[in-house]
Order: sequence, then C-alpha cells, then structure tokens
Amino acid sequence: MSNTRQLPPGVVDVLPAHRFDEAKLREYLEPHLEGVTESFVIKQFQGGQSNPTFFIQAGPHRYVLRKKPPGKLLPSAHQIEREYRVIQALQDTDVPVPTTRLLCEDDSIIGTPFYIMDFLEGRILEHPALQNAAKEERWAIYEVMADTLARLHRVDWRAVGLEDYGRPDNYVQRQIKRWSQQYEASKTHELPAMDRLIEWLPANAPTEDETAIAHGDFRLGNLMLHPSKPEVIAVLDWELSTLGHPLADLGYCCMPYHLPGDMPGIRGVVGLDLKEQNIPDEETFLRIYCERVGRDGVPHWYFFLAFSLFRIAAILQGVYARALQGNASSADALKVGERAGVLAEIGWKLAQKAEEGGR
Repeated sequence: MSNTRQLPPGVVDVLPAHRFDEAKLREYLEPHLEGVTESFVIKQFQGGQSNPTFFIQAGPHRYVLRKKPPGKLLPSAHQIEREYRVIQALQDTDVPVPTTRLLCEDDSIIGTPFYIMDFLEGRILEHPALQNAAKEERWAIYEVMADTLARLHRVDWRAVGLEDYGRPDNYVQRQIKRWSQQYEASKTHELPAMDRLIEWLPANAPTEDETAIAHGDFRLGNLMLHPSKPEVIAVLDWELSTLGHPLADLGYCCMPYHLPGDMPGIRGVVGLDLKEQNIPDEETFLRIYCERVGRDGVPHWYFFLAFSLFRIAAILQGVYARALQGNASSADALKVGERAGVLAEIGWKLAQKAEEGGR
C-alpha cells in the first residue's frame, strides 16, 4: 500500500479551537498503532456537532480519532469512554461497527480522553432524500437502514457484556428528565414549544417498557455505506447510546418523514414525492423494521416521534450554547443551534396528534 494515499473528503487542517500537541500524540501512539513510526498526518473531519473527530494517516494505515471537545462541558455529556465501550462490545455481533484500536483516558496527552478506531472507505449520505445516491438503490438503502436498526435491537445486551451500560428500565422517563435538564442548562432564549413538551411528555409516556441497546442518534448520516453497494458497513457516532427503549431509536430514525424537505439545514422529506424518488414511505419503513426485528406493531408512535423531536431540539440547543462559548466542533454550529425552535414546534404538533387519538 502506498504511503501517499489521498486524504478522504471532508477533512481540513485541525481547527484552531481544537489544536493539541500532535508530537505528543504521535509519541504516545507509536507503541500502540501500526504505521505511526513511518509517518504521521492528522486532519480534522468537518461535520458532526459534538465530539471532534480526526483522521490519522500513519504510514499505509488509516485511523479515526474521537475526543471530547475542549472547554467546560455539560454534566454527563461527551462520554467518549462509553462510546468506545459499546463499539468494542459489538465487534463480534452482526451489527457493523469499525474495529477499535485503543482508548486513552489520560488527559495529559491531548487534553481530553480519546479513542482510536480503523478508518473505513465508504459513503455517508447525510440527507434522507438521497439525492447523491442512484435512484435505483434508494429503496434498498432505506431497507438496509431498517435492517441494521433491527440487528442492533436484537442484540442480547447481557451476552455482550453491557448489562451495566445503562439502567434497563424507565428509559423514556429518564431521558425526558435528562434532556429537560440539559435544555434548561443550555437555554439562551425562550422556546414555548419546548416548555409545552417538557410538561406534556412525562405525563403521556407509555407505561409499557422494553429494553435494547439504543443508539440514540440512529440516522442515515451516522451510517457508513459500502462505496458502491446499498450495504451498511459501519454504524458510527455512539455518543448517546445506552440501554433504552427500541421505539425511541425508531422514532428518531423516522423524524425525516415529519420534517420539511425544503428548509435549509433541516433534513426532511415532507413535500417530496417518495414513490417517484424510490423511497419507502413511513408505513413501509416501519413494516420492514418490524419484520426484521420480530414485532407486530409500533404502539404510541406519535409519542415517540414527539419525544425524538424534543430530544434533538434539546441537543441542538446545547450545540448553540457551545457555539456561543466558542468551542463547538463545527463551523456552522451557530446556524444548527438556531433550528432547535423549528424542531420543537414540529414535536409539539405531533404531541397534539397523539392527543387527538393518533396511533
């Protein structure tokens, strides 16, 4: 393999806010990673709003480094160590994940804990309209997305050593409480729809409980697809994963079916002719998931959609607050954070549909 392979798309020089001592990192990695003694180049991936992510070319070998962001962080946020643990636990399951290489919890190397995994060649298609994919493969991409989520939810979390990865009960209520607190901690202005959701969600949460490994941010943009086939080769970005309710993951994955397709920065498909675009509608997607995971329906659907929009609105509010502090990991974090209000409004409308007796 050549040592002068092209850099992957989407990498830039390390941003000023995220610079660290690269020589110290290289010295630390030399005994642990192949190729580091030959040559060492580090760049930063643009995209993603939370944990800064870097590309490493070490001789002929290519790796990805994920670290916590610099600066003061919200309690329980950016738990790199948990992210590493779940990816490692899934190595021998049928859930596609990158190969992990090491976890460093020593702040003295680059300022925060970090982990390293193999870099994979593939496609990441951020927008659910799939305009960058061939029309004839779009249906299959949605199908493998549903199948991959079902594979994750079928994993025996006890058997893979994740029995203490989270509390296996009351996930939804605990998440509502957590993200309400995170939202309040990062609040910069009034969002009336968020206030309504914070009141409505705990009062309307399902009493039935289920437990699976919940990814927490399962969407197209966190799936690495094969370079030329509609096949998922890796699920990425496990920062929000825990033991939780599988329908929360499913609701989050299906948010684009309820988001506008013509609003900048909002990745939705409302307004698109899905049939003409060769994209399954929501009912079909749910049916595929249910068939693959082995369940006969999705109760409280509008609740889980409203809950998902509330969560992402709270997350984006945190991105916005970090951007104001100057340490968000993406240059467009300010714009992203400002979309929290739009998502909260849509979430509140879905909550009202649930009130009206929707499924």
